[in-house]
Amino acid sequence: MREISKGANVSLTALSEDAGSVVVSLGWSSASGAGDADVSVLLVGEDGKVRSENDFYFYNNPAAADGSVQLLGKTPTDSGDEDRIGVDLTAVPEEVARIVVAASQYGGTRFGDLDGLRMTVADRSGEPLVGFSIDDASVETAFIFGELYRRGEEWKFRAVGQGYETGLAGLATDFGIAVEESEEPEEPEPAGEPPEPGVAAEPQAARTTTAGTPGPAGSPTAPAAPADAGTAGPAGSPATPQAAEPQAATAGTAGPAVSPAAPQAAEGAGTAGGPAAPVGRPPAPGAAPGAVVPAQARGPRTTRKKVTLPKAPGKSLAENESWRPARLFPVPSLKSDKEREVRATSVLLSVMAQVPEFGRRLTAAFGAPAGRMQTFTEVSLPHGDTPRRPDGVIRVERAGKLWTALVETKTNGNPLRPEQVQQYMDIAARRGYESVITLSNDVALEGTAMVDVKVDGRRKHKVGLWHLSWAEVAHQAQLLIRHEGVGNAAHAWLLQELLAYLQHEQSGCHGFQNMGPAWVPVRNGIEDETLCLGDPRATEVVESWERLIRQVCLRLGGELGQKALPVQRVRRGSDPRSRRAAAAERLCLDGRLSAELRVEGTSSVITVTADLRTAKIRTSVDVPAPEGSYPLVTVRRLVRLLAEAPADLHVESLVEGENGPRGTLERLRPEPGDLVPRSGAALTGFRLTLIKGMGNSRGNTESGFIRSVDEGVDRFRQGVVAHLGPLEARAGRRG
Repeated sequence: MREISKGANVSLTALSEDAGSVVVSLGWSSASGAGDADVSVLLVGEDGKVRSENDFYFYNNPAAADGSVQLLGKTPTDSGDEDRIGVDLTAVPEEVARIVVAASQYGGTRFGDLDGLRMTVADRSGEPLVGFSIDDASVETAFIFGELYRRGEEWKFRAVGQGYETGLAGLATDFGIAVEESEEPEEPEPAGEPPEPGVAAEPQAARTTTAGTPGPAGSPTAPAAPADAGTAGPAGSPATPQAAEPQAATAGTAGPAVSPAAPQAAEGAGTAGGPAAPVGRPPAPGAAPGAVVPAQARGPRTTRKKVTLPKAPGKSLAENESWRPARLFPVPSLKSDKEREVRATSVLLSVMAQVPEFGRRLTAAFGAPAGRMQTFTEVSLPHGDTPRRPDGVIRVERAGKLWTALVETKTNGNPLRPEQVQQYMDIAARRGYESVITLSNDVALEGTAMVDVKVDGRRKHKVGLWHLSWAEVAHQAQLLIRHEGVGNAAHAWLLQELLAYLQHEQSGCHGFQNMGPAWVPVRNGIEDETLCLGDPRATEVVESWERLIRQVCLRLGGELGQKALPVQRVRRGSDPRSRRAAAAERLCLDGRLSAELRVEGTSSVITVTADLRTAKIRTSVDVPAPEGSYPLVTVRRLVRLLAEAPADLHVESLVEGENGPRGTLERLRPEPGDLVPRSGAALTGFRLTLIKGMGNSRGNTESGFIRSVDEGVDRFRQGVVAHLGPLEARAGRRG
């Protein structure tokens, strides 16, 4: 991968022959675990302006109808979080000159609070082509990381690194998206139905002006590329991106920094109180009430309403509970692992081909273009004296070109066979196929290969090796039919049938369900204090724990409709093996496995700890106390918020420099004042903890460890986190 500096540019075509479709990644980490940002993409013309609202993509409008841009969402990495964007450069309209990739923050945070800001571009096979790191972020609340732009018949990447203190409002103004705020913000309406997917919701307290409308003198202009040496544009006007090539023509050679016009907020935008919130996201407390909305969003809504499943199922016509509904994909007849693999592959691939939103969702991250998809099973392909039969083949056609992936499936916890995957990689390379996709119950980890294969570096054609977990497949189906919606009711029904199949106990597609052979020896070694430091089995247990936590996050995200990610409190560049070795050492010393989870859009971090010495699972969250509030008023407010929480919830007061009072909610309800520190020390917050017994077996049976973790997180989320609200709402203030 080639590293370039701010302002430099490089030709993607020169770096890879397979750069017609790329995956752009924005990465960062947060020491506190609460830092986050929203990614946005703008398609701009030669005038540096968006053509319409359809050229602005963000979390509430994640995909282009033509497949040119798709926000693939956040993915946990060993150095934090990574937001990925699929860009099909062959599908970008001719009138689009640049693709600007940016990110903005909310909730009063700044990019200087994040570590390891970085943008990378990979080709269709997943091979990283170019990387750009930002190390000078401070008070900015929005950042242009980089841009892809045309030069004749090729596409180039430019490292921009331009920050805005005025948030998304200031950035959007430069590209023809303006916002005016009313003088007195209106009261927000009660929460109702979410906005239609793909439609930018217009906030109550914001009204937009027409993109491109002349503003007051001194209003910012669109960012422009620096001109070639010796090329002069009109006096006083910056050259457009098409007009000239940046001086930094050689990748890795620092050229003139790309400097958009000074980011100034549009009239009323970015005023005191913090950056405007992204489109569709409620403004953070204390933030300006206006939100950035494309100017054309005021016009008639033309997007068709997408179909999601009703929250409450319709009344059943069955005479009694023993009647089972007819299913499109029957499961109980499956007798062997081979039958499960064949059935699961056929069911999944057929639904992918019939539900374009679902098929695109699963393949976009692998570099597949947006186009007509066909899927096949049990295809015979020549390989030496004996033909090979991959479990499935996916083909996508766009503009007369074919993208092909071979699929190897495993169910019921069966491991992938490296020699089998190697054969498919060799076949794909010889036949010019783009990818091999493995699918199993296991969950992939960053820095750890699912299977070891050898890649012949002498071959010009590169083949991408990708992995999907059945848990990821179910997660994407849940997001579409329960939260984001699909094109019609038939598609929603197909996804519902697929989900019912995957969740059936006989399907074998249940995700990660086995802590591995090292689990029992390590657990026993901790109980009798015979586990030695450096035991490799402890590292195996740590890796299994990470897989389990990532699967818990997938399940939570599917239920909530928001990304749930494990928190990584490490800096970019840390070695995953060293980090896991350190976790294994802590496991040997104190007998605990610990992880932190955070749901996107929230600041709360849920901590999950498995104590193998006491056989207990602890799930907890810290709730900050309002500054300057009366302690007694605050604890009473907390107890009222937890009126529906379990009686065995442990509540601990967090006090500076000492151990605070604590007790179960059952005991504290009649006497909430027991949580007030008697020493008079400052009350900084509360720690809420649920404790449950830990399963001993390594699997997902009734007595299994995996099931006990799932149940502990579910009970804590439904019984505690779901009832929490801001303590500031009614807490008294001093003075």
